Amino acid sequence: MNEKLKLTIFCVFVPLIVLAGIVLFTDRAYAFISLCVAVAALVPMFYRFEKNRHPAARVVLLSVMTALSVAGRFVFAWLPHFKPVTAIVIICGIYLGYECGFICGAFSALISNFYFGQGPWTPFQMLAWGLIGLVAGLLANKFEKSLMLLVGFGFISGGFYSVILDIWTTLWWDGSFNATRFWANILSALPVTAIYCVSNVVFLLILARPLGKKIKRVCKKYDI
Repeated sequence: MNEKLKLTIFCVFVPLIVLAGIVLFTDRAYAFISLCVAVAALVPMFYRFEKNRHPAARVVLLSVMTALSVAGRFVFAWLPHFKPVTAIVIICGIYLGYECGFICGAFSALISNFYFGQGPWTPFQMLAWGLIGLVAGLLANKFEKSLMLLVGFGFISGGFYSVILDIWTTLWWDGSFNATRFWANILSALPVTAIYCVSNVVFLLILARPLGKKIKRVCKKYDI
């Protein structure tokens, strides 16, 4: 199947999702459509990663970073909302590239939710963490040079993740986007969001430089 045909299929698929949601889920159309579009949004990066050839060492490093992210969420399960997941995803994106950052973020959510609970929120978590890893990779040069920018991005990422999940919560509760409920969700979640933002800063300050040095050393050794 050539690239143009694949792109055409993908572009046609999303409008079909919207149409199916309107016809089949009249009272929950927004929730169904947003869920399916979130899943569809993951496809291009997964496809790009699968299509490109990656050295075995890079794949191993990506697997290790994803495992660390998942393990970190398990280890800190006793401490609500204080998790190293975002920090590790950001580090992965910076030192292994934006593709790996996206994959690490997406799979961190998918794999860890086998323990924390899978649900229609999972694709939104995958998309949110994936996008954070992707942006970290795209801005890697700036973040490597400035610790202040890095921790600032980590703090903002906590708010971004929370907003994405609040969008989903609003759509699921009302079956449509209710702006009043959306802002109420954001305001009620502020204490949780604040803890999450601070945890990102703390873990980045602790992990970014030492873990980054080790990743760079492995990349240099194996010519990644």
